[in-house]
Amino acid sequence: MMEEGETVELYDLRYSDLMALSSSDHQLPTTSKNIPYLESVMSKIMKNLGPSGPGLLAVTGVHNASALRQKLLPMARKLALLNNEDRKRVLKDHGLGSDVPLKNIDRTVSPFAMQLKYNQDLDASSICNINLPRIEDRYSDIENLTEFNNLGNLFKELGNCMMEVGLQLARVCDKIISGHELEHSLLESCSAKGRLIHYHSYLDNLILQASNSTQPKKKTFKKTNFNHSDLWQQWHYDYGVFTVLTDPMFISVPENNESPQSCDGQECPSPSGHTYLQILDPDKNSVAMVKAPSGSFIIQVGESGDILSKGKLRATLHSVCRPKNLENMSRETFVVFLQPSWNKKLSVYDFSVEHSRSNDGYSRIYDEENQCQKPSSDLVKLVPPLCDRLKDGMTFAEFSKETTKQYYGSSGLQSKR
Repeated sequence: MMEEGETVELYDLRYSDLMALSSSDHQLPTTSKNIPYLESVMSKIMKNLGPSGPGLLAVTGVHNASALRQKLLPMARKLALLNNEDRKRVLKDHGLGSDVPLKNIDRTVSPFAMQLKYNQDLDASSICNINLPRIEDRYSDIENLTEFNNLGNLFKELGNCMMEVGLQLARVCDKIISGHELEHSLLESCSAKGRLIHYHSYLDNLILQASNSTQPKKKTFKKTNFNHSDLWQQWHYDYGVFTVLTDPMFISVPENNESPQSCDGQECPSPSGHTYLQILDPDKNSVAMVKAPSGSFIIQVGESGDILSKGKLRATLHSVCRPKNLENMSRETFVVFLQPSWNKKLSVYDFSVEHSRSNDGYSRIYDEENQCQKPSSDLVKLVPPLCDRLKDGMTFAEFSKETTKQYYGSSGLQSKR
């Protein structure tokens, strides 16, 4: 999609306000002075996550989040560019896997995944302050691997922090829509999937090609005219309850560097000022770029959140686009997918015509003959409609398998790591 266009600046939800709103009490834990303020915050949350909003918001002010992000995100690129044997060793030592074949040197994304467990012993005020022990220097004999000594601990620490933020938001949304479905569905699952993701620059792929070449030729890295997709990640809906993402980090490698493999690259600001996450605005039938506060967590509604909330929250069609004419710039992020338990049953019959919008292409509505609306936008026609992937009474496991199958043409089996 075109980079030029509308930019959506996400609503900035302060973590202190989220903490106050997610108190275990059913009523707001407030004095008469701040009740109106917190009520206005709740209204803004629903405005942004509901049917009339973008389906996303940003959470800022989470203690220690920026420091954890700064330590963990640069590891994504370094992992992606390791030789296969060293990377395999590091991932195994830290309990990580991948959702893509990492031997494919033409891949544009390298995700490193782990199942994260909810820690029932930590309360909301302490989960982002934990200090996990450092792993022993198990790579002391391999100089270029010592920087990964604390990879697993950082992954879990940041992941736990993001899980708790998502759980608190689910609790707040439950209060607003009068129920406990969202929070309970997350707690019943006992786990979430974390992914540390490196979005390759074109230069990264040249590095991989050169490092895997069997020909003993001099490595040169010259500017090349590429004919690649302008998307790092294709258009899709997330199918969990919430997706929690870090504000992305961008890394640039000098174009004239003769050996970029020996150069870690340097963090740089977004060239456009936005995240390169883009969403479809169904009301305007147009694409908008997402701009988030620096160091924030971005929280996005998934299809299960839409279904369990009976349409009071809205899943958003989205993709990740590449910066134009910046072949040496990569993008790093960390994502946690909060989802129901695999045996959670999903119902589609709670949706009514008043919840639908004829131009969003989401196709949630079933009539008496089990027929659904069809997408009207050319863009959403590329995405398998929900009614073709979800049947009433399906478990979340069945829904996720069918969704993966229709998106990617695979068996639909999910990674368990």
